[in-house]
Amino acid sequence: MLETSARLLRLLSLLQAHREWSGADLADRLGVTPRTVRRDVDRLRELGYPVNASPGTGGGYQLGAGAELPPLLLDDDEAVAVAVGLRTAAGQGIEGIGETSVRALAKLEQVLPNRLRRRVGALNAFTVPMLRGPQPSAVDPAVLTELAHLCRDGERLRFEYSDHGGTPTRRSVEPHRLVCTERRWYLVAWDLDRDDWRTFRVDRITPKPPHGPRFAPRTPPAEDLAAYVSRGVSTRAYASHAVVRLLVPIEQATERVSPSAGTLEADGDGACILRTGAASLDVMVIHVMLMGFEFEVLEPAELTEAIRTARDRLARSLARAGEPVPRAPDGADRTPGTRSGSGAAR
Repeated sequence: MLETSARLLRLLSLLQAHREWSGADLADRLGVTPRTVRRDVDRLRELGYPVNASPGTGGGYQLGAGAELPPLLLDDDEAVAVAVGLRTAAGQGIEGIGETSVRALAKLEQVLPNRLRRRVGALNAFTVPMLRGPQPSAVDPAVLTELAHLCRDGERLRFEYSDHGGTPTRRSVEPHRLVCTERRWYLVAWDLDRDDWRTFRVDRITPKPPHGPRFAPRTPPAEDLAAYVSRGVSTRAYASHAVVRLLVPIEQATERVSPSAGTLEADGDGACILRTGAASLDVMVIHVMLMGFEFEVLEPAELTEAIRTARDRLARSLARAGEPVPRAPDGADRTPGTRSGSGAAR
């Protein structure tokens, strides 16, 4: 009996690890006859595992989805990964996921071997999450699931959308993909009323079924949808845009420039190009300066002028405080009220 139970667990592990197995392959892996494999498959079905069988020479066995979730077999690394993922899921901006994650984690930790429980416990005990900025509005997991199904099935979505000021509008779109970035969820979809691609924040979407009809998928607006959404939320959404050359490697810039703050591309070994947006050029000056890197303005020229204006304002402030007046790059003294010559900001 013990040997049979161990074989059943091995069979279940094989079925969970591979999409489809032939009876001969399973028999070979388990060291039994195909007839024994058939009997073991029947036992798994009795335990609630929906094992589908395809007849014929090209057929095989496949673990399907059933009405209830049967127990899963995880190896050591998989079990640790799931446990750590459940621990961190509460901070992912999905409404109700925290309590659900705790319940699932309690069940998992109850059956973890001591060696794995110690690994997970040490990692959780000595890890402190660093959450940047205000926490985003929570996303209803039911809405996420509904949107994912509509993307998968190619059905039109009708919903009410609240803009930044809270004003609702009715929208009808062809949903394409969900994108998660910096703990926010976005829906990339073809807006039927505006005849163009749009990106919507999921926490502002209230579905208004019935949905449909089905549609033929369109060519997406970009090959890299994560970069597409990043450009939208960091640049296109703002009135002022800029292209700046940061004089640091892209690996270093990535540590400070998040996807919602701008998009980066390498420009040689020691520099990178930043494309970003802001509410105004004055705000853009602060935005770029706070990154803490040496930089060069590529466009627009008006940003360079805004930097000169900010420099002169700072110089006047220092002069009023009795500090020495800084010298301009061209060597001229910057007395209060004067303006600098032209040139790229560095």
